[in-house]
Amino acid sequence: MPRHLVRIALGVALVVLFLGHAARWITLPLLEQLEAIAYDTRLRLTMPETVDDRVVIVDIDERSLQAEGRWPWGRDKVALLVDQLFDHYRIKVAGFDIVFAEPDESSGLTRLEALADGELKGNAGFEAALRELRPRLEFDRLLAQRLQGRPVVLGYYFSDTLDRKGDAPLAVGTLPRPVLAAGTFAGRNIRFTRWAGYGANLSPLQAAAASAGHFNQLTDGDGVARRVPMLAEYNGAYYEALSLAVVRLVLGAPGIEPGYPAQAMMARGYSGLEWLNVGTLRVPVDELVTSYVPYRGGRGSFPYVSATDVLSGKVAPEVLAGRIVLVGTSAPGLFDLRSTPVAPVYPGVEIHANLITGMLDGSIRQRPPYVLGAEFLLLAFTGLLLVFTLPWLSPLRATLVSAAAVIAVCALNVAVWQYGNLILPIASALALITLLYTFNMAWGFFIEARGKRQITGLFGQYVPPELVDEMARNPERFSMEGESRELTVLFTDVRGFTTISEGLDPKALSSLMNEFLTPLTRIIYRHRGTIDKYMGDAIMAFWGAPLDDPRHASHAVAAALEMQRELARLQPQFKARGWPPIRIGVGLNTGRMSVGNMGSEIRLAYTVMGDAVNLASRLEGITKEYGADIIVGESVCRAAPEFLYLEIDRVRVKGKEQPVAIFEPLGHAGGIDRALSDQAALFHKALKLFRARDWDLAEVQLLNLQKLAPQRRLYQLYLERIAHYRSAPPGADWDGVFVFQTK
Repeated sequence: MPRHLVRIALGVALVVLFLGHAARWITLPLLEQLEAIAYDTRLRLTMPETVDDRVVIVDIDERSLQAEGRWPWGRDKVALLVDQLFDHYRIKVAGFDIVFAEPDESSGLTRLEALADGELKGNAGFEAALRELRPRLEFDRLLAQRLQGRPVVLGYYFSDTLDRKGDAPLAVGTLPRPVLAAGTFAGRNIRFTRWAGYGANLSPLQAAAASAGHFNQLTDGDGVARRVPMLAEYNGAYYEALSLAVVRLVLGAPGIEPGYPAQAMMARGYSGLEWLNVGTLRVPVDELVTSYVPYRGGRGSFPYVSATDVLSGKVAPEVLAGRIVLVGTSAPGLFDLRSTPVAPVYPGVEIHANLITGMLDGSIRQRPPYVLGAEFLLLAFTGLLLVFTLPWLSPLRATLVSAAAVIAVCALNVAVWQYGNLILPIASALALITLLYTFNMAWGFFIEARGKRQITGLFGQYVPPELVDEMARNPERFSMEGESRELTVLFTDVRGFTTISEGLDPKALSSLMNEFLTPLTRIIYRHRGTIDKYMGDAIMAFWGAPLDDPRHASHAVAAALEMQRELARLQPQFKARGWPPIRIGVGLNTGRMSVGNMGSEIRLAYTVMGDAVNLASRLEGITKEYGADIIVGESVCRAAPEFLYLEIDRVRVKGKEQPVAIFEPLGHAGGIDRALSDQAALFHKALKLFRARDWDLAEVQLLNLQKLAPQRRLYQLYLERIAHYRSAPPGADWDGVFVFQTK
C-alpha cells in the first residue's frame, strides 16, 4: 500500500471531483457537454423513425405564404381556417403554435371609423353602411366567434424581455387561468422555470378558446432543445405547456395533479415531484419540472399539410378527420425553427407533436430528481473500485478491468433506458473510468519516457523532433542495427566553394555557412528527411529511414525543389551583407542501400551505404556539366511520378559500367508553366533526333530552344556535341551514352 499511496490519493481526489459534479456542488461544463452528446446518441439509436398520423401539422409554409399573402394573415382568414378544420374536416382538437397578441387592423375598419368621426361625420349614408359592414370587418371578433365552443388551444410564451420603455418586463395580451394556483407547492424544494413577462393572446380570443398553453422550450448550453417545461411559474402561479393543454383537452381532464412517491420513500430535502397526473396518464418530469421530448425521428415524423390547401379544401378528408391538429410554421422567415438532437434545423411545432404522442403513449423517458443520487452512487462505487484495483494490476489486466467497467456501465445504462424508460447519466461514469485508467497508465510513463530518451539519443541528431516523437510511440520498432531497405538519398554541394571561401574571412564564412545550411536543413526536416552528415559546404540526407516512409522519393524531390526556391529567396539577403551569390547542385537517387550504425569501435554514425548512394553522389557532381540545379536517377522518376521531369542524357558515371538515364525535375506536374512544359517537349524531340544521328534537325531544334532560353547550359552542351560528332562521327556501335571519366 505505501508504494501506491500517492497514486491512490490522487485517484480518490479525482473521484471526489466527479462526485461534486454529480451532487451539483460544482459544475464541470465538459461533462455536461459530453452528457448531452451521450443522450442524443442514445435517442437517435432508439427512435422508432415512423410517421404518427394521430397528430397532423397544418403548416404555414412558403407555399401558403405565396398563395395567401405574407404573415400575419388577417384574422378573417384564420377564422376561415378554423371553420374548415372543424366543419369540413371534423378534427378532434386544434392547437395553435401561434400567438395573436396584437389587434388585427387589416380590415380597414379603423380608417373607416376615423372618417366617420372626421370628414364624413354626419353623413347618414356612410354611417349606415359602416354599421352594416362593421360586424364583417371586426376580424378579431370574427375569430373569437369561430373559437367559441370548439376544442381549440391557443399558444403564448413567457419571457424576461423588457417592454419598449425598458423599465418593466413585457406583458402583452391576457394569460389564461393558471392550471395550478399559487401556493400549490409551498414548502417543497422544487426548481421551476420562472418568468417575469409574457406575450399572450388578445382577451376576446383567450376568453373564447377552450384552453391555452405556453410554447416555451428549455434550450441547453449547446443551443439544442431537448426539454420543455411542463409547468412554468409566473407570479407564483403555474401555467401548463401547449402540448400538455392539448392532451388534457383530448382526454377531457379538468386539471392536473402533482405526482409524488410514497412519503416513506422521500428523503429529507427531496422535492418528490416526479410526474404530473393528467386524467389517467402520468407525465414524467425532472428536477426542473421539464419533460424530455420523445423525438420519433427526424423532421417529418408527423404528416404535414399546407395551410393553403386546408383553406381551399384540397386536403383529403381522411387525412384530418378525427385527428389532433397543430397549426404552426416551417417557413424559415417566421423564425420557428429549432436545433434538436435529431436535426440542426427542426420546426418548433413538431416538438409539440412529439410531446403530445409521447404523453398519449407513455413513451416520455423519466429523469426524476432521484437519478442524481443514482449517478452519485454509481460514480462512488465504480471510481473507488478502480482506484483501489488498478495500481496493483499489470497494464494488460488494468486494460481488461477498465474495459469490463465500461461495458458494465454501458449495459446498465442501456437496460434502464430501454426497459426502465429511465434516463441515467452515463458520460460522467465513462469519463471517470477513462481518466482513472489513463492516469494509472501514465503513472508508469517513465518506461515510455526512458524509451523516448533512448530514441532521442539515437536519432535526435538525424531527424526532426516530430519524427522522434512518432518513433518514441513504438520504440521497439527502431534500432541502430544495419539493414537493407529501399531509400532515397540526396547530396548537395556549393558550386565554386573554394573561390567563395578564399574571398571571405573565417568569421564571415562561418556566418554564411550557418545562414545557408540552416534553412536547407529545415526544409529536409519539413519533408520528413534524415540528415546523414554535413561535409563542409555539402549536405547528405536520406528518406525512408529510420521511420518508414512509402513516399520517400516524392518527399525527397519536393525537398530538393524547395531548397532551390529557398536559395533564390536568400540571394538578396546575402548580397546585402556583401556575400557572393550561392548556387548548389543536388543529386538524388532511389534504390536499395544499407542503413544503420556504421563506423568503428571508436566512433559510429547512422548512415547509408551502397551502389545507389554512390550514384546519387555522382549525379550531384555532374549537375554543373549540364547547368542543371537538380539531377535525379531514373528510379526516382518511377517512384515519384507526380513530378514533371526533363530527360537530359544517358551517361556512364565514373565507377559504373551500366549506363543510366538522368533527369531534371521541373516541378509538380499540375503546377508547371505552359511555356516550360512546351520547352521540355521540344528538347525531348531534339534529344531523340540527336540519338538518331540526325544532326541537322537536332541542331535546328536546339538553336530554337537556345533562343527561348539562352541561359540554359544544356542546349549549348548538345550543340557542342553535334559540332564534335560532325567532325569526328561516332562509331557504328555508338549508343548515345556519354561517358564521364571523372567524379
